[in-house]
Amino acid sequence: MDDRPNNLRSMLAEAKNLSELMVDIAYASVYFGSEEMAAEVGELEEQMNELVHDMRQLCVLAVRRPRDAEGMSSVLQVVSAIERIANDAVDISRVMTHRLGIPAELVADLSDAAEVSHRVLVSEGSHMANRPVADFELPVATGMRIFAARRGRQWITNVDGDYIMLSGDVLFLRGSPAGIVRLRELAAAPVWEPPRPPEDHWISDLDRAVDLLVEMKDLSEAAVGLAYSALVLNNRGLAAEVQQLETRLDSMNDRLELWVLRAAKEDLDPSPLRGLLHLARVAEDLGDQARQMTWVVEQGESVHPILELALGESDEVVVEFPIAPGAAAEGRTLAELQLNLEPGFTVLALRRGARYFYRPGGAQQLMANDEIIASGPDEGREQLAARFGWRLLRNDESGEDELVPV
Repeated sequence: MDDRPNNLRSMLAEAKNLSELMVDIAYASVYFGSEEMAAEVGELEEQMNELVHDMRQLCVLAVRRPRDAEGMSSVLQVVSAIERIANDAVDISRVMTHRLGIPAELVADLSDAAEVSHRVLVSEGSHMANRPVADFELPVATGMRIFAARRGRQWITNVDGDYIMLSGDVLFLRGSPAGIVRLRELAAAPVWEPPRPPEDHWISDLDRAVDLLVEMKDLSEAAVGLAYSALVLNNRGLAAEVQQLETRLDSMNDRLELWVLRAAKEDLDPSPLRGLLHLARVAEDLGDQARQMTWVVEQGESVHPILELALGESDEVVVEFPIAPGAAAEGRTLAELQLNLEPGFTVLALRRGARYFYRPGGAQQLMANDEIIASGPDEGREQLAARFGWRLLRNDESGEDELVPV
């Protein structure tokens, strides 16, 4: 790996991006039933292992005095959590590699998750064919980002703006299901028909377990996103919210196990139930790792500044913008604003007074002075600020962004 990052700041950003990529590919392998994608997660694990080894080595070398140890311990704690998140991705992929099986209802329900995985074939003569990814600004235009591509038998996992899409390429993306129609138009792909559950309208314990697992998946990913936000913003309120999510995921896992055991009494093939329990355990552990990352913020201890720098320069940025009185967003719902389509931001949390709403739904109405915490492409920050009634300016002296009323 001659091209891997050679300093701690770059390694942390790379490790964060790599762990998120692994989780995306792992869930996509389950959704599409792809053993090839599951095997790719295992190969990426080797890259992560090397990164983690090098980061721990640099952390040890950086501690020269006793007072350096406290701050560096927070870095080691985040490194350990990122490593565990990558291990969780491998566990997700084992549903395919170990053929654990999952209920058909789960594959269908994953289409209704807050964020979904999708794949699309780039057709000859389409808008995308023979053009670089940067031309389309997909996170802004569709609310989806490419996390991998397959060209023939070759897998490409570092798809950046310079990547030239060719006809025959298969793109794997993640984001809002609302962007799938526009995405497939750009690729000249046929109309998408998502998986459908069996035509049985009665609600069983298995149905309840499947619905709960999809919610656990969304909440676990929200917990990880909020954990990174808490570190970047050094926000104890967000750290406390991550703690609440972790506790809720524990409780949900207990309920899911009970419903699966009840479902096992019915005349069902028990094999898919193994995969259901397996994925629930992984979602619960993702919440545990989010909590581990935010422990230092939660306790009010010193957070090493390299964490803010490194996590702030990863593929997706985290922003915290208030809603200015009189802004275009005031009084409108998130569904009306469609921020996930343009400028391509996912709302992680909304703070109203002292209360947080995590992963607010489309019916959530925004009010003046609400504070929005969101993640998305760096190039979309100015547009997001403008929709909330602000002009984003860079302070040359401090190097920080400033919000000026429009």
